[in-house]
Formats: sequence, C-alpha cells, structure tokens
Amino acid sequence: MPTYRAPVDEVMFLLRDVLHVERYNNLPGFAEASPDIVEAVLAEAAKFCEGVLAPLNRVGDKEGCRRHPDGSVTTPPGFKDAYKKLVAGGWVGASAPAEFGGQGLPTVLTQAIREFLYSSNMAFAMYSSLALGAVAAIYTHGSAEQKARYLPKLISGEWAGTMNLTEPQCGTDLGQLRCRAAPQPDGSYKITGTKIFISAGEHDLADNIIHLVLARIEGAPAGTKGISLFIVPKILLTADGGPGERNAVSCGSIEDKMGIHGNATCVMNYDGATGWLTGEKHRGLYAMFTMMNTARLSVGVQGLALSEVAYQNAVAYAKERLSGRAPRGAKFPDKAADPIIVHPDVRRMLMTVRAFNEAARALVLWTALKGDIARRSTDATEREAADDYMGLMTPVIKGVLTDQGFANTVAAQQIFGGHGYIAEHGMEQFVRDARITMIFEGANGIQALDLVGRKLPKDGGRALQAFFAEVSGYIKEADAAMAPYVKPLGQALGELREATQWFAQNAPGNPDNAGAGASDYMQLFGLVALGYMWCRIVDAAKVNLATAGMDDKLVTARFFMERMLPATTTHLARVKAGAESTMALPAEAF
Repeated sequence: MPTYRAPVDEVMFLLRDVLHVERYNNLPGFAEASPDIVEAVLAEAAKFCEGVLAPLNRVGDKEGCRRHPDGSVTTPPGFKDAYKKLVAGGWVGASAPAEFGGQGLPTVLTQAIREFLYSSNMAFAMYSSLALGAVAAIYTHGSAEQKARYLPKLISGEWAGTMNLTEPQCGTDLGQLRCRAAPQPDGSYKITGTKIFISAGEHDLADNIIHLVLARIEGAPAGTKGISLFIVPKILLTADGGPGERNAVSCGSIEDKMGIHGNATCVMNYDGATGWLTGEKHRGLYAMFTMMNTARLSVGVQGLALSEVAYQNAVAYAKERLSGRAPRGAKFPDKAADPIIVHPDVRRMLMTVRAFNEAARALVLWTALKGDIARRSTDATEREAADDYMGLMTPVIKGVLTDQGFANTVAAQQIFGGHGYIAEHGMEQFVRDARITMIFEGANGIQALDLVGRKLPKDGGRALQAFFAEVSGYIKEADAAMAPYVKPLGQALGELREATQWFAQNAPGNPDNAGAGASDYMQLFGLVALGYMWCRIVDAAKVNLATAGMDDKLVTARFFMERMLPATTTHLARVKAGAESTMALPAEAF
C-alpha cells in the first residue's frame, strides 16, 4: 500500500525564502496570509490529504464509478464522505473572491494545496478542480445575474462544475463542433448534442452540476468563429434560486479507461437541455479559454504531484529492498545484501525525479504568484507583465511537467522491479493515472504548437523578450560562487535564443519547420525555466546553510545542471534539423 507525506516544509521554504511572498503584502489577500497562518493552512491540508484522501486512492482505482439504469452515477466508497469534509473545510474556493463567498487567499498558497490533493488522490481532486474552472469562466465572462446565481455555491463546493468541449468527431479541432443551440423566446437556448470525455460529468457528490457547454447557435458562422458558451445546470433553478426540475442532460455512459477510475469520465447527452449564453455570442471559445488555461495549469500540477508521490514511495522501497552489493564494496556487511539505494543507476533515477520535483514545484508556485499579480495588482503595467508571463508559461507547464511527470512515475515503478508491476504496491496506478495528463486539456503536441505558433510572436514577442531579459539579467548579476549553476544556465539560455531565432528565419517560409520542432522547443524552454528555478533555490539555500537539508539542495542543483540541463543541446539540434526528413515520406509509405 503506497504512502504519502505532503511536502509542507518544502513549500514553506519556497514561499518564504525563494519567492519572498511577504513582498507582495500590498496585494489583496496577502497581508492576511502571514507565515504562521500559511503554515497552519498547509499543515491542515496535509492532514486531510494524508489521512482522508490517500487511503481512498486505491479504493477509487479498484471500485471505479458506476452508472445506473436511470443515468445516475455513484462514486467509489468513501468519496462522498470525503467530499463533504472537503467542502466543510472550505478547501474548494479558498482563493475565490470574497464577494461570492470565497476566502480570497493567494492562489500561490492554494496551488500548493492542489498539489497535495492530486498527489494523495488525483481522481478525487479532479471533481473540485473542475468547479474552479467554471468559477473562473463565469467570473470573467458571466453577467452580474449569472455570477450571483452560480458562483456562491460553486465556490462553496455545494455545486460542482464541468467543461464540455469534445465531441465524437472533434477534439482539438473545435471548428467541427456540431452541438447546437436553439434560441427561445425567454432568452434561453435549447442545447442538443453529445459530448464525450467529460470529467465529473455526472456523480453523487454535489447537489447540482453546472455544465459549461460549447455549442453553435443556429445560423452561426462555420468554424471556431461561430461557437458560443452556455451554462447548462443539471438541475434547473427556480426564480428564487432553489432546486427545480431535472434538465434534459444525462450521462449516456462512463468511459472504460486506463486510469483515474475514481473520476466519472462521461458521455453526456443534451436532448434540448435548457441553457443560458455566457459571454458574447460566437465568442465561446474565447470565454472557454479562461477555463481551459486554469485547467491546463492545474494539469501541469498533476504531473508534478504524481511524480512526487511516486518518488516518495520509490525512495522508501530503495532504502528497504536488499539486492547485490555496492560497486565499491559492501555498505552493510552485516546484511545479506545492500539496499538498492547504494547502486548508482538507482541513484540516477531517484536524483532525476528529485531534481525535477523541486524545480517544478518552484516553477508552479512562481507562476501562481504571477497569476495573483495579474488579477490583484492595481498597477496596470505590472498586471500586463504578469499576464504576459502566464500566457507564455501555461503551455510549458502543462506540456513539460506532464511529460516529465509521467516519465518519472515510470522511473519510480522501475525502481520497484517486478513489484512495481503488481497493483498492491500502487506504482502501476501512478503510471496509469499520470498518462492522461499528457493528453487531456490539449495534448502536449498542441501545447508545443500553441507555444511556438501563438505565444512566441504575440505582441511582437513581448512576453518572450521579458523572460529572456529576466533570466539573462539574473545571470549577469550572479556572483562568482554561483558559477557552477549560472554558467550551464547561460549556455542553455543561449541555445533557447538560438532555437527561437532559427524559427524566426525558417518557419515563415515553411510552417512545417515550426511544427516539426515545436515539441523539442517546448522541452528546451522548460529545461531553461527549471534551471532558472534551481538557481533561485540555490541562492536561498546558500543564505540558509545552517538549516538542515540546504546542503542537499546544492547537490541536487548540481545534478540538474550536470545531468539534466545538457539535454538542451540535443533539443536545439532537433529544432535546427527542420522538417525535411520528418515530412519526406508520402502518407502511403506508412
């Protein structure tokens, strides 16, 4: 049975010593989040995740969700009681606006809590994270009436939310969307169509489920320009906001899938269901992207979270499992064999996962802090810069953290040897659960294309140039003692600049060059961002060397710089190879 311990001390170190969140006390919600309060909140979240959610993770995987003949769905044993505790603890809307019942806490704090939730039980945590996406979309694009009607109960967790994009004939290419919306005399719409792969589409955890649905109003333009976004409640509301009749939306089936069995992934049928337009007509994709960007960052955290829990269990096993002797002689001669953690190749795998986890966590929290600035600062220039950063980094966090997160769960499973293939140890579940993160909310190849095709040239490359300036400025100001860290970072940054310039020169004449190199560019970018985070971590660790564990960070950072960051050279070579060999064969040759 796998175990989990939330990394509270690590988060506190990052918030206090690396990000210096106290410098942002001018932002709403930050002054109230004193270090003592933050630590108490994190400790309470850890207690809930470790004691309530983690024991249910394997239960959810084994039992799954069940659809009944009437279309209702029951979640795995224990999920309903755990959800009540989640709501009672105020965890769902902790960072949501206070005007609608949220606590207004900094997102940088609650994003750390989301990691704890996903590590302990990803399938369960997805139910509440989807509600947060619905909150973001309605808060940004909904009318005053819609905000008052839906946000308080979504934020409290009394109601759940979903996002309905994918249809049988279209996923990424939403221009093919067929779900239609017929206008009604009272201003509502009748929504008709089928959506697939809808996470938490139907369940028994909340009193109502607020579906956000993309559909095409009758007579709307073809393609993505004719898509609108609609609020479609499972239970219709009466004039005073109370529960009314059941809407004409139902779960047709639950997908039989590889992992996250505890989350109900549904086929949803809309048979003339009543819905209300939110945002502008024909600009539904723009409105939905508010929800999707929230979801994409959240999925990136899932990659980190599963990497972390897999690492913790792999370390525990490596310290206990006896096999062979250390290459330089027995480390434990009184035992039949040495624990496998003495072997360099096992150390290689553990150090790779550890070096990723610590830097990825810093990157997630740094990005969450930028999100707080973008939403809460009164300085327009500061908000713009933070929003630029968020747009640039979203595909990187989603793509790189989930690609590497999955690879890390596989490495952790490998450390268990044959036992990693056996369900009772839990490692194969982490692998299966992590695999979806690379696919949903936009497959990672799409994230790479978004980064290269949209985010790099946006506003004349303003966001990218700001990132280059920040990292290069840091390198320039670093003292000599930082040379083992900033020198490799400087080389990697140079390679990222070179790849960017190569695209600028070679993609306009042949767009296939951008498509063929996009994934390698995204990985290169991610390594530079993680390397920058490691330098920031080392800075903080050097100041706190008297604190236990800080020396370990310097060693882990050196491992990253020596063993992981050099991969940027390979990614650059692949980018510069262009698309010729990739695209040369005719389709018939495959």
